[in-house]
Amino acid sequence: MPVLNNISLKPYNTFGIDVKAKHFISINSVKELKDIYASKKYPSKFILGGGSNMLLTQDVDALVIHIDLKGKTIISQTEHDVLINCQAGENWHDFVLWTLDNNYGGLENLSLIPGNVGTSPIQNIGAYGVELKDTFYSCNALNLNTLKEDTFSNKDCKFEYRNSIFKQEAKGQYIITSVTFKLSTKNHVLHTNYGAITSELENMKIKNPTIQDVSKAVIAIRESKLPNPKEIGNSGSFFKNPVITISEFEKLQQNFPNVPHYVVSKKAIKVPAGWLIETAGFKGKSFGNYGVHKKQALVLVNYGGASGHDILKLSKLIQSTIYRIFNISIEAEVNIF
Repeated sequence: MPVLNNISLKPYNTFGIDVKAKHFISINSVKELKDIYASKKYPSKFILGGGSNMLLTQDVDALVIHIDLKGKTIISQTEHDVLINCQAGENWHDFVLWTLDNNYGGLENLSLIPGNVGTSPIQNIGAYGVELKDTFYSCNALNLNTLKEDTFSNKDCKFEYRNSIFKQEAKGQYIITSVTFKLSTKNHVLHTNYGAITSELENMKIKNPTIQDVSKAVIAIRESKLPNPKEIGNSGSFFKNPVITISEFEKLQQNFPNVPHYVVSKKAIKVPAGWLIETAGFKGKSFGNYGVHKKQALVLVNYGGASGHDILKLSKLIQSTIYRIFNISIEAEVNIF
């Protein structure tokens, strides 16, 4: 695809923010990616995948490179598991549905998460008790210094809660080109005890769920409380769930006895950011053409025509209010440019 000029990025970010790219190109192969990086014509470059974990607050005075690598390959398969390599530009949810169609287990709890496969390891996406690292085998990534592909194992990625090496010491140094997953082919291990999955399966009158049933339950739950980005601009969960110390949690519990929480370790407790935001009074609050979603306080929304600065201003208001009320800092999960 040729390089285009002065292109709106509204169709390429799920918030639907209308900013412009000075230059834009869609990449369909690793060779094209290497060639564009080897070229000295565009010294400033900006990588864009599915645009689902990003808040754009300004025009991009650079060459925006849209990663559109496609394809899935079965590397090997045994009686119990399969290794599948998926290209970075594949839509995440479409890939999950494809694995389920083939009865490959492991990704069902991660159904309907927006974005592309290539960005999934960066923040170690997770939902309903499952994280990407649980099925991640390796990924290939283009080293922007050498223009050669390096392979990262699960251990190499240094996965943590919504974090990885690609958000830390390797940030800005690599572009993930494909991800390999190790999924089960039989005796699937189901994770149904987190959130409302069990009750949703009961509503569906399913007593012995399959991986496909778990996926359908997750989709039903997410659709019931999360807006479709095609209808209302959003990036899913805007904030991370804060992890606090036991002593901090005990102080919090004194003032808010019913605070929901999850034990992370003997020293740490995770508190739902959505509960903090809702308790602070932001759930469903509108600020004209943007606000906080009425069904899920974690989701900031663009009702149409809002700027990235509007959303950013709201996020900072929420953060300062949460700190004032609860003495807890909540961190944005999305990348802000």
